[in-house]
Amino acid sequence: MLVESPPEQRAESQSAPPNRRAIRAVGLLVSVLILVVVVLASIAIGAKQLSLGEVWHGLFESSGTYGDVVVDDRISRTVLGLLAGAALGLAGAVLQALTRNPLADPGLLGINAGASAAVVTAITFFGVTSLSGYVWFAFLGAAAVGAMVWFLGGSRGATPVRLALAGTAISAALYGYLQAVMIMDNAALNKMRFWTVGSLTSATDSTIKQVLPFLVVGVVLALALARPLNAMEMGDDTAKALGANLNRTRVLSMLAATVQCGAATAACGPIVFVGLMVPHVVRSFTGPDLRWILPYAAVLSPVLLLGADVLGRTVTRPAELQVGIVTAILGGPVFIFLVRRRRTAQL
Repeated sequence: MLVESPPEQRAESQSAPPNRRAIRAVGLLVSVLILVVVVLASIAIGAKQLSLGEVWHGLFESSGTYGDVVVDDRISRTVLGLLAGAALGLAGAVLQALTRNPLADPGLLGINAGASAAVVTAITFFGVTSLSGYVWFAFLGAAAVGAMVWFLGGSRGATPVRLALAGTAISAALYGYLQAVMIMDNAALNKMRFWTVGSLTSATDSTIKQVLPFLVVGVVLALALARPLNAMEMGDDTAKALGANLNRTRVLSMLAATVQCGAATAACGPIVFVGLMVPHVVRSFTGPDLRWILPYAAVLSPVLLLGADVLGRTVTRPAELQVGIVTAILGGPVFIFLVRRRRTAQL
């Protein structure tokens, strides 16, 4: 069900008073500092306990000892978490603006389903067994579904409702295919079981290099769309009056979300609630202006993802709880609370 923003919220002036802009800027700076702390925690804390000396040695004086290897692995894991978290948060914010639905997420347009179905196909029919192979199949699957949603949603005549309905229909069909293949092929089931949970444990320099160009392009494109998406939040007629090119903005928004979700899902598997919850939380204190929502989402989404990863590494030591499970456990109750609070505020 689509949930449109209240008219008074969409009509809010795009130019906030100077003191409010200053508060937002300070809040963004504080968010960056929080991210730095979480990044350091992600490198220093894990299932394998290391002393501060070992962590320091691994960061600045690596010589191949056990502690150095662990720190190197954690650095790759942290970098991937930073990139994937920012991509998922920005993609969620863009899709919520595009569909005018604050409860939208990357799964709404079938992007996660496309990536998952492509990975199952690669395992079952092409014998792909390495993560480097998964990455490209997952990305192509996400891109193909993004294109299908765009054309089924009406292409140049696409509307938020049509895009959401097309994405929902394609998701249902692809998840049906996914389950059928996994049930018939035990090998595919065993290999997919870990990937579909969502994890940062397989992060390597090679994986990061493969997805980095797509993530950078997607992030830059998403940030550049803030102004036209702001105009579209106030309705198509108002957006046209303000000079926004609706078709171009929708095409580029779909492209930005698909590139980011496809690359992040390819590298980490489908991780839920990050792209849904963080933009929703950010909007509660920044207002509807995407010039602030997008930067905040790009900073706070990695905070959530890396924080969940650190928590998953420590609560079940020496084993690990995958980050996709932790975000689902944390995100469900928090999001229910936010939705109930929003509903109460509208009554």
